[in-house]
Amino acid sequence: MIQTKVGIINYRISNLNSVIRAFQKIETEVVIINSAKESASCSHLVLPGVGSFQEGMENLINLNLISLILKWVKDGKPLLGICLGMQLLAKTGYEFTKTRGLCLIDGNVNKIVSEDKNFRLPHVGWNSIIYDKAEVLLKDIKNGTSFYFVHSYAYSNESLDYVKGISNYYNNIVSVIEKDNIFGVQFHPEKSQQAGLTLLKNFLDFKC
Repeated sequence: MIQTKVGIINYRISNLNSVIRAFQKIETEVVIINSAKESASCSHLVLPGVGSFQEGMENLINLNLISLILKWVKDGKPLLGICLGMQLLAKTGYEFTKTRGLCLIDGNVNKIVSEDKNFRLPHVGWNSIIYDKAEVLLKDIKNGTSFYFVHSYAYSNESLDYVKGISNYYNNIVSVIEKDNIFGVQFHPEKSQQAGLTLLKNFLDFKC
């Protein structure tokens, strides 16, 4: 039986070190994933990310990491996308240009818009997560708890069954997604203090 060990995908566009430190704080062994073979000993996989949708997908393609992610999910193993990593789970991103995503979750990623004259981008800072029912990631996290966001584009989902948490930034934003063994958060749990660490523990507690 494979022990709990998290692989963090290094595709040259992520806040890799802060994610590593967060998992180390909860005493989890971390493997930096640069190629598929390095994931063999891992039980969980994380796709972090900061930057543009287009660059993120280009890097995953150029580093031959797409097949790793798709096979990982097909095999029923748990995957967590963080911020840009969550967005890349979608079918299509519209940042700068239309870009095909990993197509693991129905929905697209579009720029946040509002008619409010005070509207500002990016959405930076603490914002609360609202949910109907805490399932996997939000277990033991109080409804309305705040997490740290930094983004200008947001996930739109065609199936509300996958949306497990929302936040409000002039309009509602999808902030937590769960579909079988696929998980995503728009915020940065590694920058969200104890609540973020609890969420990461919840992810690691998920077993297929």
